[in-house]
Amino acid sequence: MTNPQSTRAGALTAEHRVRRYVLGVLVVVYTFNFIDRQILSILLQDIKLELGLSDSALGLLSGFAFAMFYATLGIPIARYADRGNRRNVIAIALALWSGMTALSGLVTNFWQLLAARIGVGIGEAGCTPPANAILSDYYPPEQRATAFGIYALGIPIGILFGFFVGGWINHFFGWRWAFFVVGAPGLVLALIVRYTVREPVRGEVEQRAAAVAQPSLGETLRHLRQRRAFVHLALGGGLAAFVGYSWITWMPAFLMRSHGMSSGAIGTALGLIIGIAGGIGIALGGYLADRYGRHDKRWALWIVAIAVLINIPFAFGVFLTDDPRFALAFMVVPFLLGNFWQGTCFAQTQSLVGLRMRAVAAAVLLFVANIIGLGAGPQFVGIVSDLLHDALGTDSLRYALLLCSLFNAWAAVHFYLAGRVLPAELALQEAEAARA
Repeated sequence: MTNPQSTRAGALTAEHRVRRYVLGVLVVVYTFNFIDRQILSILLQDIKLELGLSDSALGLLSGFAFAMFYATLGIPIARYADRGNRRNVIAIALALWSGMTALSGLVTNFWQLLAARIGVGIGEAGCTPPANAILSDYYPPEQRATAFGIYALGIPIGILFGFFVGGWINHFFGWRWAFFVVGAPGLVLALIVRYTVREPVRGEVEQRAAAVAQPSLGETLRHLRQRRAFVHLALGGGLAAFVGYSWITWMPAFLMRSHGMSSGAIGTALGLIIGIAGGIGIALGGYLADRYGRHDKRWALWIVAIAVLINIPFAFGVFLTDDPRFALAFMVVPFLLGNFWQGTCFAQTQSLVGLRMRAVAAAVLLFVANIIGLGAGPQFVGIVSDLLHDALGTDSLRYALLLCSLFNAWAAVHFYLAGRVLPAELALQEAEAARA
């Protein structure tokens, strides 16, 4: 005779295996997302010398040119993902951005590299919004920040491999080969995603049925605008990303110019710091948000406010020391705490919207974070560095980055305000879902 409890336990075990596999594959996808996005950072100085580019042009390549297409196209792609097959969207997007990364190694001038980076941005726009929506249908609300924090490990792991592999390949073979080596494997991964990841049923984990009609983009945007918690957490995330992307983009060039380090040494040092400290910080941020947010929802975002404030004094240590060993040591804490916002902000966004709004909501959050962070951050630093160059010479980048780091204080204000209103707005969303 079959034991119902044993059957149920077996079903749960199989379900857990499936969702863990899906989460694992999506972490690998996000890792390649960041390898291909950030590989340019470790190569900037050599590209600058070969193609004869200014810091402002490099800031455009690494920031706004990528972010504008990445952020804006993410919304229409997410609209499709909220009514179509999200897994297929991710597979196609992965193949596109990987191919464009490999093509970057063939460019001969600024405009060709700009076009290739735009192609990478278009492809990567189809990654995180549908991935967030898939994970929300595999993990219940009380486990989401942890799951999203694990997913966000793709950021430090991708940067680790991008810096380490890119730095040494550039050192021995040149920057063109670095693009070829990191771009090609993504084409194989795209096939793995397409044929091994199961598309989940919308709302199944919460025992909710998705509405037949998808809300219009205008309805979704109005809904998000009415959620003050979302507005503040999006602005806070954007400002935290403003600092974070600027550091990741310009730190290799800073260490080369101000401390005379080689690309291989920088790739190893930054890869380990961002990969280990950044990875611990992202996972820890999601875990702490779930743990303390379980008792008081406000602390899911207040711990982020505290984390970004702690980063400010360490930034002074990074940029005001003349010893590269001290500069690298001071970086550990900011890279540990700088991405605390990732897991909890994306998780809370999913809880503040309806089932057929989730991919679009994630895309809107990415739009704000990337236009402010990835678009404006590196560009701001490049422009300020050029403006200060006549007075400070090679140290102009040092002080541009220090000025940029002060934006963490502004981010902390928004995370605090988001936490204040989060409990009431989560309750309001639950009431609206119950009436639907």
